[in-house]
Amino acid sequence: MPKALVTFWCCVFFSFRFIFLNSNASSITYNVLNFGAKSDGKSDATQPFLKAWVAACTSVKAATIYVPRGKYLIKSITFRGPCKNKITVKIDGTLVAPSDYNALGNSGYWILFIKVNRISVIGGTLDGNGAGFWDCRKLGKNCPVGARSITFNWANDVVVSGLTSLNSQLMHLVINSCKNVMVKNVRIIAPDFSPNTDGIHIQSSIGVIISGTSIQTGDDCISIGPATRNLWMNKIQCGPGHGVSIGSLARNYNEDGVQNVTLINSVFTGSDNGLRIKSWARASTGFVTNINYQNIMMKNVDNPIIIDQNYCPNNQGCPSQASGIKINQVTYQNIFGTSTTQVAMNFECSPSNPCSEIKIQDIKLTYLNNKKAQSICKNIKGNTEGVILPDNCLL
Repeated sequence: MPKALVTFWCCVFFSFRFIFLNSNASSITYNVLNFGAKSDGKSDATQPFLKAWVAACTSVKAATIYVPRGKYLIKSITFRGPCKNKITVKIDGTLVAPSDYNALGNSGYWILFIKVNRISVIGGTLDGNGAGFWDCRKLGKNCPVGARSITFNWANDVVVSGLTSLNSQLMHLVINSCKNVMVKNVRIIAPDFSPNTDGIHIQSSIGVIISGTSIQTGDDCISIGPATRNLWMNKIQCGPGHGVSIGSLARNYNEDGVQNVTLINSVFTGSDNGLRIKSWARASTGFVTNINYQNIMMKNVDNPIIIDQNYCPNNQGCPSQASGIKINQVTYQNIFGTSTTQVAMNFECSPSNPCSEIKIQDIKLTYLNNKKAQSICKNIKGNTEGVILPDNCLL
């Protein structure tokens, strides 16, 4: 790893350590029950939660919003900053979305933190009650746009720890336009048939750490969008789901790139994909560079390693049929396990922007029952080290 990047991560870890150690220094606690919230799961607790937020946000002391055990019915809610001091939301109970999916409206959000710095969300469960919304979409009814369970927009120095997210209508946790975010020991659960229920989505953000997190869902376990930089992922358990995906990129012509992304010490179990980079087959100014995958186990994964630069559903909106995304400096090291399809490594790079500086080291992927797997390489250049199974197709 480049020295500059190591220095960056040391600074990030130190800053998060400071946040954790000082989160309760000279603080004041606001219990949502004291603002009228009821823990019966039926009474609307939205306004009491907002009142507690106003008290915490205007406090000159560091503040904790405490949610005791029980269930709290919450409609679409926005926690808006800036605030005067750091805030911790300590949840021992469960926040429940309305069973009527129309109740969340068309905002796209269930729980939104916006322009809040030094915010921590610790523990608790979010139940998005997404089943009715998924059925609505499946039946082709006139459905609302759907809601992401918890979103951070333009927030800095964020900690999400020990949270469980269940059955979100759409994405579970969204990190958008943020700096210095730690997601630690989080569990995300939704059925494998639930559409667009990405576990964690990151875009336009710098300095995100995801560690010790388990994700079972119906879409990408982690999806990484444009303008994501310095993302560190460690000890991720993914499956079912669509893997850890960079993209889809090239949705727009003018698009910022993805750089300095690391995924280590992780396990994929029964997922559709493992390590995926995906872009539309059309022109773009975007790029993907300095990506590191290391020490990854695949257990019966459909596509363990895949770069797909020919993404174009229904062959519409791709006049050039070639991706403008430039992909280089991607390292795959110590990737092992089983593929449920015969092609365990599939590099379908763009003919107009071939993948370059791709490094493959110590790969051992087999096709079920230790059968021989295959690899496909198109428009790619790089080098290999160590034992490579399936047979190396990289030139």
